[in-house]
Amino acid sequence: MEKQDNEEIEINLLELYGVLREKIVSILVSAVIFATLFGFGTLFLIEPKYESTAKLYIVSQTSGITSLTDLQVGSQLAQDYIVLVESRPVLEKVIENLSLRLTYEELLEMLTLNNPNDTHILEITVRTDDPYMAKEIVDETSKVSGERIAAIMNISEPTAVEYGHLEDSPCSPNVKKNIVFGALAGIFLSVAFIIVSYLLNDLICTEADIEKYLGLNTLGMIPVEEGTTRQMMIDKRKRGRWRFGAGNL
Repeated sequence: MEKQDNEEIEINLLELYGVLREKIVSILVSAVIFATLFGFGTLFLIEPKYESTAKLYIVSQTSGITSLTDLQVGSQLAQDYIVLVESRPVLEKVIENLSLRLTYEELLEMLTLNNPNDTHILEITVRTDDPYMAKEIVDETSKVSGERIAAIMNISEPTAVEYGHLEDSPCSPNVKKNIVFGALAGIFLSVAFIIVSYLLNDLICTEADIEKYLGLNTLGMIPVEEGTTRQMMIDKRKRGRWRFGAGNL
């Protein structure tokens, strides 16, 4: 019994593979259509974003000499630096200096801070829809942050390792990535539709279906003369019009 069930499952999978193979053109067309839609949507509907990053060197140096203790404490203070950079006084000062039409919350959403592992570097990144504004904001943020950190923690200002770079190309959206995602989505949806249609189709269409589902052998086939089906449809429409006209009488 178990062997028979396994054979039936194998036959169903082979039939499903055959159905998908017959519909390969439709699947590829669906992939091309979705990839095109996603590509045009990415280019014309999604606003591009630009990033600019400045880097500060984190130490607890209070004099002109940097000791090993200064380096160790500087590494531990990374989280404190991040909290100070994101503080309201720092960002509101940046907004005031640059005359930005932004709130504190809006500027905070544009800001990303990162301390790479095993380094004393604090990366300040700003993402916005204008590359020039991204550079101006990140440079001003690093400047104001350094002054605020020195005043609050009573240490020397962090050294600017790198100022913001003016990017020529947007960081997002990724057109190629979205096109590939659209093609995969088209393939998945078309394959899913074909599989569901196949599983829900219980019509008997071929001799193999008669033998499989009814357990009967076909004795013969009645050929349909070319044009007969079309003529039957024409006659059916004529009868429908005649009945409609008779009803009006």
